[in-house]
Amino acid sequence: MNEKIFKSRSTVYSTNGIVCSTSPQAASTGINILSSGGNAFDAAIAVAAVECITIPGMCGFGGEVFSIFYNAKTGTTHGLTSTGAAPQKATSEYFMSKGFSSMPDIGPLSVSPPGELSAYKYINENLGTLKLADLISPAINYAEKGHAVSPRAAKIFEDSKARISQFPSSSKIFLKDDGNVYKQGELFKNNDLANTLKYIKDYGIDSFYKGEIAEKIVKEFKAAGGILDKDSLINQKVEIYKPITTTYRDFTISENRPPSQGMLLLEMLNIIEDFNLYSYEHLDPNAIHLMIEAKKRAFADRNHYLADTKIKNVPLDVLISKEFAKNRKSTININNASSNIAPGPIISEGNDTSYFCIIDKEGNAVSFIHSLYSGFGSAFVAEGTGIVFNNRQQGFRLNQPKHPNNVEPGKRPMHTLNAYIVLKDNKPIIISGTPGADFQPQGNLQIITSLIDYNLDPQLAIDAPRWYSTPGSHPTEIHNAYTVQVEPSMPKYVTDILSNKGHSITWGQEGISHGIVQLICVDQKTGIFSGASDPRGDGYAAAL
Repeated sequence: MNEKIFKSRSTVYSTNGIVCSTSPQAASTGINILSSGGNAFDAAIAVAAVECITIPGMCGFGGEVFSIFYNAKTGTTHGLTSTGAAPQKATSEYFMSKGFSSMPDIGPLSVSPPGELSAYKYINENLGTLKLADLISPAINYAEKGHAVSPRAAKIFEDSKARISQFPSSSKIFLKDDGNVYKQGELFKNNDLANTLKYIKDYGIDSFYKGEIAEKIVKEFKAAGGILDKDSLINQKVEIYKPITTTYRDFTISENRPPSQGMLLLEMLNIIEDFNLYSYEHLDPNAIHLMIEAKKRAFADRNHYLADTKIKNVPLDVLISKEFAKNRKSTININNASSNIAPGPIISEGNDTSYFCIIDKEGNAVSFIHSLYSGFGSAFVAEGTGIVFNNRQQGFRLNQPKHPNNVEPGKRPMHTLNAYIVLKDNKPIIISGTPGADFQPQGNLQIITSLIDYNLDPQLAIDAPRWYSTPGSHPTEIHNAYTVQVEPSMPKYVTDILSNKGHSITWGQEGISHGIVQLICVDQKTGIFSGASDPRGDGYAAAL
């Protein structure tokens, strides 16, 4: 055991199935689905729906989904992206005419067409074994009868009070009658959302995108000055694809394609691979320095090149290639931090979120992340639906026509969301991910190297102190000076050496800004699963 790390809890073991979620109710629901004969894909729908109720500031039915699936029967891995394209009125000229100098981050104009429910529909129809009505019933129960607010959910309520207060339709649901926020341990209900889900249970998910619920949503957006229209909902599509991959040591890492920024994890792994991190100790400041420098270069490339590949040509194959990584690696100084990183040359063609993971006894695996983006997303609820919508459109650039991520109708904004599965011999050995916006690929990098290079057990890998390099990818922040935020439990000798190398160190609060990792590892020789859940959240790893 690494003596530098205090282990918060025990790793959970099973041969029948594990569900790791930041919501205790969602984890229990997932295990109930598995124990009743459902598979990992059935459980994913039920877990996601309950998370939308029990941690409403982090994810919701007005949000979007990115996922990686492993189908044990076929031995195949697929990616799923379910996020909406910008409405027809979404142009730089339109937003500038409304007085915006950057994309709005609150209210109906910040909303992208939601993909949460369309993801459920695809999973249920193509991978599931149980009826959708049975899978969303637990969520209906928690919305209608209420649930006690968890500590982290309560903090997001508190942090988002000012945003919620701007919209009466949101305030009446997410604030108490006296105008105060819900605190931990208090009962929270959302009867409007319960009624919406009951309607979907009876009439199907299509009612959300082109039925009575869709009509209500469009009406409320129009009344509030939004541009989410009927066509935006009808045209919402789930994208299924072969994941983008790279190798690290003897392992294959599968990630989401753009508009996800999953390529960042692959590029960072490619850059650090030849440095042989295993020659250092875990938490060695020299190893951390190399990972931070790899992060800076990957984010510079992301911010310069990435966009919706359905609309723009993106040199994705080059960005995640070993050759490109060698060029980027050559610019890293082992002794000094970089202060100004340009994107790598293409020389050939080629904040608030929830994550959970599931494996069932057959070996089907789900790595699933869904989000509203900011706390409570846009903070806008379509009156009568109980649904709070995302604010993902703030990820676009505004009035930068030459930039690949400039806002335009029919384009999906670049996303921080990404989920991953690590395979060996074409079978999953790590299923993991984390919320945390631009922290996500950095946190995923730290977990993968902890497991592969340092052979930490799952819970120890999660409990280890983390670092977070900024800025990331938010359009209004990308030109800020580099800083490295570390958790209070990071050893001081580590930060002293990083400072001597030129890194600007800040100290963050424990468990606030460094993700909430959920993790399942698989021993393919014994068939034993091991699960771990981040103590920075409120959930746990549930075993069957």
